[in-house]
Amino acid sequence: MTKPTNWMPSNWTGRDDARIEDAIRRGATRRDLLKMLMSSGVAAAAGGSLLLRASEAVAATPVFGGSLRAAGWSASTADTLDPAKASLSTDYARICAFYNRLTFLADGGVLKMELAEDIATEDAKVWTVKLKSGVQFHDGKTLAAEDVVYSLSRHLDEATGSKVHSIAQQMSSITKVDDLTVRIELAEANADLPTILALHHFMIIADGTTDFSTANGTGPFVCEVFEPGVKSVGTKNPNYFKDEGPYLDSFEFIAIADNTARVNALMSGDIQLAGAVGPRATRMLDTSDAVWASTTTVGNYTDMNIRLDIEPGSKAEFVEGMKALINRELIHKSVLRGLGDIGNDQPVSPVSKYYNAELKPRAFDPEKAKHHFEKAGVLGTEIPLIASDAAGSSVDMATVMQQAGSKIGMNFTVDRVPSDGYWSNYWLKAPIHFGHINPRPTPDILFSLLYASNAPWNESHWASDKFDKMLVEARGLLDEDKRTDIYHEMQAMVSNEAGTVIPAFMANVDGVSSKVGGLEANPLGGLMGFAFAEYVWLKD
Repeated sequence: MTKPTNWMPSNWTGRDDARIEDAIRRGATRRDLLKMLMSSGVAAAAGGSLLLRASEAVAATPVFGGSLRAAGWSASTADTLDPAKASLSTDYARICAFYNRLTFLADGGVLKMELAEDIATEDAKVWTVKLKSGVQFHDGKTLAAEDVVYSLSRHLDEATGSKVHSIAQQMSSITKVDDLTVRIELAEANADLPTILALHHFMIIADGTTDFSTANGTGPFVCEVFEPGVKSVGTKNPNYFKDEGPYLDSFEFIAIADNTARVNALMSGDIQLAGAVGPRATRMLDTSDAVWASTTTVGNYTDMNIRLDIEPGSKAEFVEGMKALINRELIHKSVLRGLGDIGNDQPVSPVSKYYNAELKPRAFDPEKAKHHFEKAGVLGTEIPLIASDAAGSSVDMATVMQQAGSKIGMNFTVDRVPSDGYWSNYWLKAPIHFGHINPRPTPDILFSLLYASNAPWNESHWASDKFDKMLVEARGLLDEDKRTDIYHEMQAMVSNEAGTVIPAFMANVDGVSSKVGGLEANPLGGLMGFAFAEYVWLKD
């Protein structure tokens, strides 16, 4: 809504404007501004619009100093400072604070240069990366081409255990041209390379690094404490290369698996940021003026994975039955409280320009499901669904499946297992289990990580030679229409053939203290794509 030009109260003066502006520059809080307005006798006349204007100005004015404590939802003793191996929210939050990437994805998917000064190509196959000069690692070493070559080359070595090994394999040659220039040659053309390099795993480490008991990066914070499964603490990097930021003196990141406990910690002031607040707990945020909900829909989802290589998933009729039995409307409305979009069993979300809107979600059809289960010979058989709080809302989703199954003679049991150890002991392993996938900025990244035959996170163990060939073809196309057509067909293949059931794309809700400013949406997920530590500030 546009304010009328005469919205200011008649007794408001330019001197009052100056007072507000001066207070804002000094870091005044919303509460401070309210007191000023009341003392000047104009708050009532101005109504909420004046306070809103002042509040918005405060929110946009960075304040330096202070220490922030934030909590994610997942952690384990396998937590790591090695960017190549990062997989949990705690990993991503740490590496975003201690390291930098060549490129960075900002709000709206805008690509920005970070350690790279420029990335250029003439054919989408051979790329030249120019590095910023004068960037220092925490140990005083100056960033050079050797560091980039070493960092990227690690992903090609299977022994590294990189989570993006399959994506990095397209880099057939990574070489130094001069001290600040790197040449990357791809096996096949890929117009998405600058975006790929913005993934968390492609953080740049110092040449020759093998010890990850601490983090020697170029990032905005220096690692002071790293206790896997417990906490991480970073202090402001005094030699950070960017003109502005970070604003915080220090930050601490922990994990609180239980949604209610995470929100309670936020509301009590024990933490100032609570990542990925579950739908049930979001109502708690409405009960206090001291916190607010930052809600974005960028493509994360919790999915049910049916392994196709072992029973019962090896029976095609069983998989079809499961896809007909999942009540997507109920999950979206009741489990997710309407926060998100209904899914169609493929990972490209409606926020992507490549989303196939013609691919409709399967209808909830218990009788059709029963028919498939009978043909598979599993009707009445006890079948466990492995769920955990580690995979957001999966316990509730499994319960919806269990209730629907009981009405047609299917005996599903919901095996709720602890968050600790879930990703290493159950995910990708149990016959039927749930995953939780963070947003990825391109279909190529999603398909390469999750659905290619050699994908490291092939959740249902699906394989298709045709799909693999289409993935390579689409990757190098500069013809957007043709590329879109291929991605649409690939989405249909995943939806119809893979064993992943994606009932909805979930809106990401972070709980935020009213004292925190600077938090923005990010295409790589909540907590500003886990890069919050560099960009937020404390208003008090």
